Amino acid sequence: MQVELYVQDRFAEFQQPKTINGDDTGVEISVETWENWFERWLDTLQFDIPQEAPIYEIGLRLTDDTEMQSLNAQYRHKNQPTDVLSFAALEVDYPQTLEMLTCEALYLGDIVISVDTAKRQAAQQNHPLQTELAWLASHGLLHLLGWDHPDERSLSKMLRQQVVLLEHVGISIDVE
Repeated sequence: MQVELYVQDRFAEFQQPKTINGDDTGVEISVETWENWFERWLDTLQFDIPQEAPIYEIGLRLTDDTEMQSLNAQYRHKNQPTDVLSFAALEVDYPQTLEMLTCEALYLGDIVISVDTAKRQAAQQNHPLQTELAWLASHGLLHLLGWDHPDERSLSKMLRQQVVLLEHVGISIDVE
């Protein structure tokens, strides 16, 4: 499964060093790592993908709480930062043509993660920032594929799926 991932690291533009560190020891999450994770995750979730395509496109934006609060206010009418937002490009009744299925990449949507919030949550959960960023990215991906959590049962199912996704990229996480 091929994924074209477009990473915008707005957070790192204003930080020193110019990369996002996966933990306090300086482990960086490279674009190649992100792409590998999303490829493995989509391979695992192939039955949840609304249609087959030769290539899947996803946008990933790493940002700060200020921008996240603005986006959350604009799109969810909640004037506060949040950890992750997803903007799905596909609807359930997405039209499909033979040309679309064979020639073009399928754009799934965009995921925006607040690194500020991820850092706080990683500290609260006592795991590395890299783990929290992977957790939030997997959550965002599930939303792009139509998963939602309007009730406790569906939230529990979604969280269990996130644990599976992280395990597929070698990250262990304990969800209570």
